[in-house]
Amino acid sequence: MTEQQLARLLRQVRAGRLTVPEAVERLRSLPFEDLGFAKVDHHRELRTGFPEVIYCAGKTAPQVIEIARRIVAHHHVALATRCSAEMADAVADALPKVVWHEVARILVIGRPPKVSPRAKPVAVVTAGTADVPVAEEAAVTVETMGARVERIYDVGVAGLHRLLRHSEKLRQARAIIVVAGMDGALASVVGGLVSAPVIAVPTSVGYGASFQGLAALLTMLNSCASGVVVVNIDNGFGAGYFAALLVRGEKR
Repeated sequence: MTEQQLARLLRQVRAGRLTVPEAVERLRSLPFEDLGFAKVDHHRELRTGFPEVIYCAGKTAPQVIEIARRIVAHHHVALATRCSAEMADAVADALPKVVWHEVARILVIGRPPKVSPRAKPVAVVTAGTADVPVAEEAAVTVETMGARVERIYDVGVAGLHRLLRHSEKLRQARAIIVVAGMDGALASVVGGLVSAPVIAVPTSVGYGASFQGLAALLTMLNSCASGVVVVNIDNGFGAGYFAALLVRGEKR
């Protein structure tokens, strides 16, 4: 949509020939900003509730910087995933208000929404410490999208008493993200203990026959617990985004 088209749309609303809901519906399909190397979708927040997210892997630092600059100019925050230390340094040198979450490999640029300390949280649970990087990717995504996180790490099924100690926290959660490699059994165990939806994240943690997370993925897909959904291997971002959408849906 050009500036002239937008002005015409606003004039139609002012003249009463177009209702406000009709105008909003048209604005939902506004075009992108073409940078040559990327087409930045500035209207994704209008359609989905959160701005376009930058996937850093495979991009150069100047590309990430320019995309982030354009997103922040139109929105309050930009989220960039799978960001290396070198990339984080370059972005921080070029843009203000940059926070790099090293373990999560996530950059948060701008002003994320404030999270109420009294809100019921999204619980992020890991089987082991080796699963924490994927879990942190999920947790930081949830927080950047405006929800509170309760971290419960290293409570895998090899020592089930560690998980049961946190039963009350699990029951209080609005949604639960379970991150596990190896046999991936933790998602089914958690799913059998709670009424909240469980988002299972298989990780590539494990020895040879785990097949880089495939064994955990298949276990989670075949969960005997109801209310368990599964995202792709090592996809902490996808799990966090989905959990944040669930929390937002409850507020409506």
